[in-house]
Amino acid sequence: GPVEAPAPVFRRVDIVLGCSYMETDVRGLLRDLGGSEHAATLLLRGISIRDDGNLDDIIEYKVTQEKPDSSSPIVFEASDESVSIPYADALLHADCEGEEVNCEITPYSSLRVGEGLCHTSWLMATLQLSSGIGIVLVLKGPQCSSQEMEKEQDTTLHPKLRIPMSKHGTLLTTVEFQMSSRNSSLHTHLGGSVTLDCHFALAPSSSFSSLEWRKQHQGSGHRLFRYQMGSTGPAAQPKVHVDVEKLLGSGEASLSLQGVSVEDEGTYICLVSTSLHQAQHNIQLHVVARPRVRVFPAVMSLEGDEATTLTCSVVGYYPLGISVSWTQKTPEDDMEIPLSNTHFSSHRQSQDGTYSITSYLSISSATAQAPATYSCHVSHVALAEPISVSAHLKPPEQKRLGGLMGAFIATIIFIVVLFIVLRKR
Repeated sequence: GPVEAPAPVFRRVDIVLGCSYMETDVRGLLRDLGGSEHAATLLLRGISIRDDGNLDDIIEYKVTQEKPDSSSPIVFEASDESVSIPYADALLHADCEGEEVNCEITPYSSLRVGEGLCHTSWLMATLQLSSGIGIVLVLKGPQCSSQEMEKEQDTTLHPKLRIPMSKHGTLLTTVEFQMSSRNSSLHTHLGGSVTLDCHFALAPSSSFSSLEWRKQHQGSGHRLFRYQMGSTGPAAQPKVHVDVEKLLGSGEASLSLQGVSVEDEGTYICLVSTSLHQAQHNIQLHVVARPRVRVFPAVMSLEGDEATTLTCSVVGYYPLGISVSWTQKTPEDDMEIPLSNTHFSSHRQSQDGTYSITSYLSISSATAQAPATYSCHVSHVALAEPISVSAHLKPPEQKRLGGLMGAFIATIIFIVVLFIVLRKR
């Protein structure tokens, strides 16, 4: 019978990330420069990672500071007992893969219990990988109980944050809500379709409340989609779609766009709300359209003091930035020679939002050397490599020879037709 593949082996490892702790004022706003940022470490303790045989050298992380002072890095220790950490493999192997991880931790809220020192703290960790992966973790700090209130005089508080520490000098937290996306920026082609990735997961103690997608562009914004828990569901839209069944079943909040146009470009915000918290992920959508290039005339020749103009028509591209250049190459040249005797039309915009431009190259028999190839090169963000379209300058003799050959063939055809007509008569 068929041989079953072995079940994957998982191992729990510690992931250590260098972070910045950003202080906020009483209104929840980030403070201005001057003491607002503090060195921090996010220790993801005992995270389940698929073992592909390369985890043998990974050991448990030991915290070296037991009695931190106000200048020591703040160590936040988080576990995934309630909610798994998304893209844990990418976080663990970021250094080996040459990826940078930007980590910021900010206070989310603080709920004090009674009049004592002990209170429950909520923090938000935002992780951004250079590959585009974005992760938001809502962390729940130490919980207060009546027994803890009785023992609060024996509780060691962090010298800077004034919340209880563990015996190792770390701030123990649990992940209660996570949100992630594999993209922070996307390029999509005009007229195509694209999916903006957004996922979330909640601890059993939290409940999903709503999902909202918003779009912002050039200072204006509007809502594209909203689903409120318990509602009958959003009305169907021709271009925008979210699978509500997957949203409620697996936490997939991805947004699909059909028939992308230039007007769809902008910043898309996936906002997930629970009974206690909100988290969001921003995705920048860039729309691109490939230019179409044509050069005419494609073949030419010059006699005497003749001059002509080559036209390179570039149409249908987006966004606006584009590079158009000309080169010349003769049989004696080892490489193409850049040309500067060019001029351009202004950019023109079509009804679909795409642009066009025309470049002109003037050549004359006094400066041109036939045979030669003149090429128009176009570079644009929508192109993996530049487009090159060429025109050919032929010697005058070839033109006259072509004319004589055409006259000869026409004469032969006339004689044959005349012979057939006379013979029939």
